[in-house]
Amino acid sequence: MAEEGKPPGWRVEGSPRTPRNGANKRPPGLGRRLLVFVGILLALNWLTVILFAPGHKERLQVPYSPTFLAQVQAGNVKSISSKGETLQGDFAKAYKGKTTFGTEVPTFANTDQLSKLLQQHNVEINAKPITQDRPLLVTILLSFGPTLLFVGLLIMLLRRAQPGGMLASLGRSRARRSEDAEHRVTFADVAGIDEAEDELIEIVDFLKHPDKYARLGAKIPRGVLLSGQPGTGKTLLARAVAGEAGVPFFSISASEFVEVIVGVGASRVRDLFKEAKENAPAIVFIDELDAIGRARSTSSGIQGGHDEREQTLNQILTEMDGFDPAIGVIVMAATNRPEILDPALLRPGRFDRRIPVLPPDRHGRRQILDVHTRSVPLGDDVDLDRIASSTPGMVGADIANLVNEAALLAAKRGHDKVHQEDFTDAIEKIVLGTARKVVMSAADRERTAYHEAGHALVGILSEGADPVRKVSIIPRGQALGVTLSTPDADRYNYSREELIARIKVALGGRAAELIVYGDVTTGAESDIRQLTMIARGMVTRWGMSPELGPIFLDSDNPYGIEQRAESVEAEVRRIVESAEQETVALLAENRGKLDALVARLLEKETIDQDEVYEVVGIEPEPVVDEEPAPAPTAAA
Repeated sequence: MAEEGKPPGWRVEGSPRTPRNGANKRPPGLGRRLLVFVGILLALNWLTVILFAPGHKERLQVPYSPTFLAQVQAGNVKSISSKGETLQGDFAKAYKGKTTFGTEVPTFANTDQLSKLLQQHNVEINAKPITQDRPLLVTILLSFGPTLLFVGLLIMLLRRAQPGGMLASLGRSRARRSEDAEHRVTFADVAGIDEAEDELIEIVDFLKHPDKYARLGAKIPRGVLLSGQPGTGKTLLARAVAGEAGVPFFSISASEFVEVIVGVGASRVRDLFKEAKENAPAIVFIDELDAIGRARSTSSGIQGGHDEREQTLNQILTEMDGFDPAIGVIVMAATNRPEILDPALLRPGRFDRRIPVLPPDRHGRRQILDVHTRSVPLGDDVDLDRIASSTPGMVGADIANLVNEAALLAAKRGHDKVHQEDFTDAIEKIVLGTARKVVMSAADRERTAYHEAGHALVGILSEGADPVRKVSIIPRGQALGVTLSTPDADRYNYSREELIARIKVALGGRAAELIVYGDVTTGAESDIRQLTMIARGMVTRWGMSPELGPIFLDSDNPYGIEQRAESVEAEVRRIVESAEQETVALLAENRGKLDALVARLLEKETIDQDEVYEVVGIEPEPVVDEEPAPAPTAAA
């Protein structure tokens, strides 16, 4: 809510209702006035030196003999002053255009004869120092003036920056306040995480209608913890809650509390909660809570509880205990690692509501695409459903980046709208890497084409394999070619048949090389690593080996692995070798389709899903909408 009479906007460190924040506001034109003030100070210091510093006349340096002595004998020396062996004086008449001179008296000169000579020619002799003593005030100004000016300027800057001084400003909250009505985020800007959104609707309702809950004695949770992997939209959700409720939103990262000076973080926590209470109802959002909320050490050493991080955590716990939820201040926090948080944070009365923000499913990704393409002109050929199906595992931030990359590619290619090929190429760039310009021989191109065609054909013909989306022999990243396969729907469980199909697809490139060339190359290194991990997981983690049975033998049980190492390796080898034999037989039976795919790849270098299935002569399976999951039932 913007202050009356002023335009809405972002505000930092405080509320317009508190006079302290008004004093913190930087006046317009401060930088220009500061430069003028510094210039005036420097000019005054320079004028002081010019006015009070004694001048130095430029004197003609002459040799003692014969010039100086000759001028004395000629009666042209009017007066002299001496200091040590140095003589300075004035000529009666200009000599070489100068009326003042200086010379040095040699140590072996006869000073008695010089004295008589000067007396004979009536030369005025002075014993005064050449340089006159400066007044005390002038000496002080010239010696300490610049330093005093610098110190005064520094004090002025500190006072103008923070009315309470630098030390007082360290303990003030650095939270950024947002209540801009024009750029307010609402639930309309959040998509794909409906479960988390539903959990937060009652928070919004409480902030709007607190009396409805107070009548029934209900208390809103003091703290709401949003947990999930990066990019799922935790911060966006928190801002949407504030936007829907129309309340101030104080946002700060947990790392901003911690300073080298012990006690500063705790002071900032106190100032933040004080400010939020003054502007209640409000939401306090702490991002990356694990930066200060890690479980505290129980040792009595240096990590015992006196460091800055733990003092800050203790102050947060105290503040959350000390305020009444009825005042309308709700603390929201986000973390990627909830398992490492201190148990005191998670107990009831503090962060008593924990909401997991999970990656979106296909329908969720479709909704997120709708949100991020609202301001993007799309071509008629754009199929957002296919794009959503081709991006399993992507979260909101990934999809936003995908849309932006597609728009960049469209602009680079001179398109008026963003087309399907722009999205497809953007997916390839994000998932597979940027295409490399590598000059390959005709033999290498053909071998790469057979390798990728083997992957694609096995993926098409194997039951349970993911659909093939694109095949390319353009080098990307470390790979000389790419076969992109993604499921139509998000997968949460895999059967043994589906895992075997994935192993066969990984073996397809190597099997194609064996059939055509009778030999293999190093190009299957990443494929072999991938299929070995799948086979080992089937044996040691998922109980899919008849020989070993349902036993967990992963790294958490090293003793079991040591005892059954030979059996594990034998089972892994059996699974892989059996899958390889079936893959080689499958490709040998469909050699004509393999050659047709290779010919099309060599011609176009990249072919998409429709063309791949057209060459093979098989219709791709239609995309079936996911059915809603049934309600969970209790297991006996």
